Amino acid sequence: MDGRLRSPPFLVCLLCLLFGPLAAQAVPPAHQQWFTVLLDGRKIGSFESRRDVHGDEVTTTQTLDLSLERLGVRVALRNEESSTETVDGKPLSFRSASRFSGVETVIEGRVHDDIIELTTLGNGEQHQRQIPWPKNALLTEGQRLAGMHAGLAAGTRYDVLAFQPSSLDTTMITSVVGTAEDIDLPQDRMHLFPVEQTIESAGIPMKTHEWIDAEQTVHKLTLPVMGVELTILACDHACATAPNQGTDVFERTLMHSPRPLMIGELGGAMRYTLIPRESGMKLVLPETGEQRVHYKAGEVLVTVLPIPHPGAESKPGPDDYTPNDWLQSQAPEVVRLAKKAVGNATSPHERMHNIETFVRGYIRTKSLNVGYASALEVARKPEGDCTEHAVLVAALGRTFSIATRVVDGFAYASGFGGQKQVFVPHAWAQAFVDGRWESFDAALPGFDTGHIALWIGNGDPWRFYSGLDLLGRLDMRQAESMTEISPQAHRSGRDPHRR
Repeated sequence: MDGRLRSPPFLVCLLCLLFGPLAAQAVPPAHQQWFTVLLDGRKIGSFESRRDVHGDEVTTTQTLDLSLERLGVRVALRNEESSTETVDGKPLSFRSASRFSGVETVIEGRVHDDIIELTTLGNGEQHQRQIPWPKNALLTEGQRLAGMHAGLAAGTRYDVLAFQPSSLDTTMITSVVGTAEDIDLPQDRMHLFPVEQTIESAGIPMKTHEWIDAEQTVHKLTLPVMGVELTILACDHACATAPNQGTDVFERTLMHSPRPLMIGELGGAMRYTLIPRESGMKLVLPETGEQRVHYKAGEVLVTVLPIPHPGAESKPGPDDYTPNDWLQSQAPEVVRLAKKAVGNATSPHERMHNIETFVRGYIRTKSLNVGYASALEVARKPEGDCTEHAVLVAALGRTFSIATRVVDGFAYASGFGGQKQVFVPHAWAQAFVDGRWESFDAALPGFDTGHIALWIGNGDPWRFYSGLDLLGRLDMRQAESMTEISPQAHRSGRDPHRR
């Protein structure tokens, strides 16, 4: 791939997703608290938590600032979330403002009788709609009160359904209290209660550890990210906002191939044996028309086919056809671009093929500087990495009433970022054509069996990256050519890099 593949800003989105539920009990009764954020022992940012009480209402505000690097390119993130609730934890409203490398999205919601009046601001436009409030879901103060009610007796276990304003989704958090112990902090030593949390994210449980005081104030929190530890520690403002040390996270996400893979092999079926680095780690991968998954003790066998076979997965639903905040398929700029892309093609497959080719050439600036742009932003400014290619392909397909979705996973590169024979984080699109889901990859010369799918979504970065802590936590034991599985594809001599 020799530099053509671009890494998605996975850690940026993952941390935004996680700091919502993980910091849910990090909101102290005190007015303000500061944290320093460390990745593998190096400072990468700061986190601030504020709690204000006005009459019968409580407003909690959490602000995360991070600075990371990808292959020497600095990526900045600022995410501010606030929630307003009654003093007994009833949700009233919320706001989330996220800025990725200069791209900002704002989500505002007011809760009325189990309905959210939602306003989304981004791309210079404002959209309003209603969505249901998830039953029994709690915002930040409600989650804090649930912890207070459960208490801190060793062995206490309780569940909380946490609502995430950034993703408009819920996450189940199971907490188990341990025996109090002395913990060293940057500027203090405290007697704190350890709490192990299991967070259900994208169907993949993640375990975190936090240390809290009797008022449910978090002073230390650790969680696994890409095979290393991310830590937030309570400290004063000067400590939290001290200069970042920076760290290049990209190399941590690569998965090394046990051997070189030839272009000819990637035109036929391949079978990969994946092994979680952590004993007992649960790994669930999607099955698609192109990907078969078999689970054995301690390993996962993934077979990737060059031509999709129908029947392996469900047919598209209504959400696969309609525009959303990230796939604005009915925006005038996107519609005009879609018509230009498909040309005279009439069948869905021909249209998607033309769209794939068009987007590959339309995004002229292949750049890591874009955090995560929507399809409309890419239409207006054709710049970005594989995620920008994927969302634009998906949106252009939906303009012609073709069901599409966005896939996140790995793609094989013979060399990338100074590394040889690696699987690199990657994104591409799928479309439902000819009665089956088929992959279209505009960031590369096309889909081949060097692609391994990890998650499938609708272009929303929060869901898209919700399980990407797996990056850096997987090893590949074996890569086998399995062209005999697909003799038709083998006989056709189909080049995966040509459509």
